[in-house]
Amino acid sequence: MTTQRNPAATLPGRPPVVDLATWQAARDELLVREKAHTHEGDALAAARRRLPMVEVDGTVEVVGPDGPVPFLEVFQERDELVVYQHMWYDGAPNQGQCEGCTNAAWHLQDAVVYLNARGVSFAVLTTGRWDEVAPYVEFMGYTQPWYSVRDVDPPVGGGMGHLSCFLRDGDRAFLTYSTTGRGNEPANGSFGLLDMTPHGRGEAWEDVPEGWPEGRHACWYWRSDADGNATWGPTSRPVPQWTRPGATPVETLGRRGDPS
Repeated sequence: MTTQRNPAATLPGRPPVVDLATWQAARDELLVREKAHTHEGDALAAARRRLPMVEVDGTVEVVGPDGPVPFLEVFQERDELVVYQHMWYDGAPNQGQCEGCTNAAWHLQDAVVYLNARGVSFAVLTTGRWDEVAPYVEFMGYTQPWYSVRDVDPPVGGGMGHLSCFLRDGDRAFLTYSTTGRGNEPANGSFGLLDMTPHGRGEAWEDVPEGWPEGRHACWYWRSDADGNATWGPTSRPVPQWTRPGATPVETLGRRGDPS
C-alpha cells in the first residue's frame, strides 16, 4: 500500500517535481557543463604529466616490517609509486590518530590492486615511530605497505597529509607530483558519490537550495561515537575505525595527547 505524503510536509527547498521529459532537458543542459569539467580535468592531468621533477635520495632509509630499507625498495621493482603521507601523533592511542588521514587511508585500501595491475606501487608513509605504527596497522587491518619516515627529510619525509607520486629510473628516484587539502579528494570515492546525491555532503560550505537541510561540520565523517553520531567527545574515534572487524564500543577512547 502506498502512503500519500502531505504536500505541506514536504522538505523545504525541495526541487520542483516535473515530468521525465522536462527533467531530461534540464539534465542534458547540466551534462554540457559536466563534460566541460571532465575535459578540463583531462587537460590538468596532461599538465601534471609535464611537470618538472625533483630528484630525491633513493638510498635514504625508511622503516617497515622488515626493518630499515632504502626508499627505492618501496617501489617494489616498479617504475611508478603513489604514496599517502599519513600524519601521526606520538603516544596517542589508536583512536587518537589523525581523523582526516584515517579517512583517506581507509578509502585507499582497495586501490592497491588496481594500481599494481597498471604497474604502479602504493605505500603509506608516516612520521610515527615504527614501534607505534606497526600495532596501529594491525589494529586497522591494513594490508597496504606502511613505512615510517621519521627523521627523513622532505619530500619523502617531512610534512604529512599529502598524496605524492614518484618515478624511478634505475637507481634514481624523482618526485613528480604532490597535493594536499581538497586535492586529496579524488582518492575518496564517497565524496564523489555524495556530490551526486540531492543533499550533497552535508557540509556547511556547500551551495544548496534555500530551505535545504543545513550543512554540518566535517566532524560527521571525521569522528563519531559507536552509534554513528558525529562527536568530538570522549567516546569518539575516526569514523572508519567503527567498520574495522572486531571493533567494539568502549567507555573512554581517548584522543591525541591523551594516551589513556
